Amino acid sequence: MRRREVIALVGGAAASSLLRPLATRAQQPGKLPTIGYLGATSPAVDRPRVAAFVKRLGELGWAMDSSVRIELRWAEGRAERAREIAAEFVQLKVDVIVTAGSVDVLAAKQATTSIPIVFAAAGDPVGSGLVESLSRPGGNVTGLSLQQPDTATKRLSLLQKMVPGLHRLGILGNFTARSVTVEIGEVQMAAGKLGLETIMAELRRAEDIEPAIEAVKGRADALYVCADPLVTTHEDRINNLALSARLPTMYALPENAVAGGLMAYGVDIPDLCRRAAEIVDKILRGAKPADIPVEQPNTFKLVINLKTAKALGIDVPYPMQLLADEVIE
Repeated sequence: MRRREVIALVGGAAASSLLRPLATRAQQPGKLPTIGYLGATSPAVDRPRVAAFVKRLGELGWAMDSSVRIELRWAEGRAERAREIAAEFVQLKVDVIVTAGSVDVLAAKQATTSIPIVFAAAGDPVGSGLVESLSRPGGNVTGLSLQQPDTATKRLSLLQKMVPGLHRLGILGNFTARSVTVEIGEVQMAAGKLGLETIMAELRRAEDIEPAIEAVKGRADALYVCADPLVTTHEDRINNLALSARLPTMYALPENAVAGGLMAYGVDIPDLCRRAAEIVDKILRGAKPADIPVEQPNTFKLVINLKTAKALGIDVPYPMQLLADEVIE
């Protein structure tokens, strides 16, 4: 990515200063607290997340390149890249690592037991081994939980209202992520109670996306897409393939529906990034991650994409539109 494109990611003079080459900044006297931001997805996807994070830091009194520095890197949904970035941050001796998604948090946790790690979003942080408990994380990791599995039943209920003839449900997920396997179990349990047959569409890398969707094409009436950086990084490709396969999609992250999925019910990730900045603020002022409880989402959003519904030939009931927090037209 060209430098001017990265600067546009955050926007404004502060971003330009923030993203100056490391060698230039190294000439400045004194050492500023440094945040290593390990973006789990891509610069394009992370734009609103980074903007929300940086804005909240500013509101809390942290001026870029004046009282704090941020090193931005992106794993683009690849576990091996996340490990490389985490190792780089350890070498740079950053003061805090910020990331999202259980795979990326685990990469950071495996790289260091001393540098504080704050996750802006992670599904099942206890089950994934990120923290010892939500109230007392222990170690050097804390953050915000997505609570994805707890909302799987709600998503299927909404999907049934949108697709009345739903009998067979495809489930697309990155099976390398512990949080995804937990969510899949919850979806299967909810589907069983609703009398739905489930068909697995397994992902492990980007190259698996097309064959996975092709495997459920004609066999499933809709596609439940589990939240994961690999999925969000390639959301446009997944949405286009699902549309070609005539598969209505239900996502766990609102931004995925904004990008072209049929609908989504879940937490607002940029809002969680704002709250992650508040946790980083506490740590930079002396608090220990082990003593900062993992926080829960405050609000959930239902997003319906009418443009995608029209392309699929789905007539969205007006009561459903009234229920939505955001309708994409």
